[in-house]
Amino acid sequence: MSADPETSAERAVDESRPDRATAVEIVVPVYNEERALPGCIRTLHAWLRDELPFPWRITIADNASVDRTLAVARELADELPQVTVVHLDRKGRGLALREVWGASDADVVAYMDVDLSTGLDGLLPLLAPLVSGHSDLAIGSRLAPGARTVRGPRRELISRCYNALIRLTHGARFSDAQCGFKAARTEALRPLLAKTRDDAWFFDTELLLLAEFNGLRIHEVPVDWVEDVDTRVDVVRTATDDLLGLWRMRRLKVSGQATVSVPARPAPVAQHPEAVLAPASGRGRLTWEIGCFVAVGAASTVGQAVLYWLLRMWWPPAGATFVSLALLTVLNTEASRRLTFRGSATPPGRAHVGAGVLFAVAYLVTSGAVLAFRHLAPGATVAAETAVLIAASSLVTVARFVVLRSVIFRRPATR
Repeated sequence: MSADPETSAERAVDESRPDRATAVEIVVPVYNEERALPGCIRTLHAWLRDELPFPWRITIADNASVDRTLAVARELADELPQVTVVHLDRKGRGLALREVWGASDADVVAYMDVDLSTGLDGLLPLLAPLVSGHSDLAIGSRLAPGARTVRGPRRELISRCYNALIRLTHGARFSDAQCGFKAARTEALRPLLAKTRDDAWFFDTELLLLAEFNGLRIHEVPVDWVEDVDTRVDVVRTATDDLLGLWRMRRLKVSGQATVSVPARPAPVAQHPEAVLAPASGRGRLTWEIGCFVAVGAASTVGQAVLYWLLRMWWPPAGATFVSLALLTVLNTEASRRLTFRGSATPPGRAHVGAGVLFAVAYLVTSGAVLAFRHLAPGATVAAETAVLIAASSLVTVARFVVLRSVIFRRPATR
């Protein structure tokens, strides 16, 4: 990042008003935007002046523009109070955000695209949970319930497929990784910035995956969004970089290198006696997991027994066992992921693959038990077979809990 005297002066906060310490810094990354920049900054400045109830600053981050963007940005900084300029010698939105956010003295940092595709009415809902300390990051979402978007079918399809891929490969809970409308508490953000590596468009996804993996709270705001038909994003190259980035983040998570030290969040406190909360860690969490697992396992075992009993009217023991166990395994795994071991960063795909391996083992054990019983007692009734199946399934369930907790849904190391 350039550090010439002019830039340093532009970055200085107005010291004549010490009571107006910057609470929010909004960064607008630009590259060759000499025509769009004046209208964007004046519109944003007027909205912040009239609507935002806490101190703010706009920072224009010039990404090595080769036209008059930097000169126009400096003219705007001279014209408008609380507007500063930073010039970088290399391109890249991720690079600009990492540099400016990392050096910010604001309590909350945010960014938005220069085209103002996202409606500014979403800015206060984006910032409020961060200023209050309720959340660590906040993102605008074009895919959340209540969002309204205007864009072509091609970009709509690409966006939905990409976010579905993130959820499939990483188990992400956020709905829209790439909307250019995000904010974060600076204290929680800095450890994440030190881990980010992407200088371009994947930076957003990388930051969100790191935040979610390390247990930070992400707040989503449904936004109004209108596509900029003059966008200069190279879709093919961006898609390739995103796929490589997702693979890199998967390796970082598996190796444990994605874990960072972040400020601890106080454990939730029940507001009334009826409140039921999952303990965050330690013995209380183990009790919660065992209790949930027993309840889900009991329901699964009963469900499998009933289904097996029904299927045995038409199918032989092996087929009835296979179908009943397969169906109940899928339902049991999903219940474990959403309820018993909630908080784990294990993606749904990996969870079900691991459960599939356990399913194969369970099938061999339970089928073997039933077949062995039929061999030893050829005249036994279906009810007796079902009882043997229940006993074998109970033993398999205990082993399943140990493997699920210690291997498949293993949590990141405690910070």
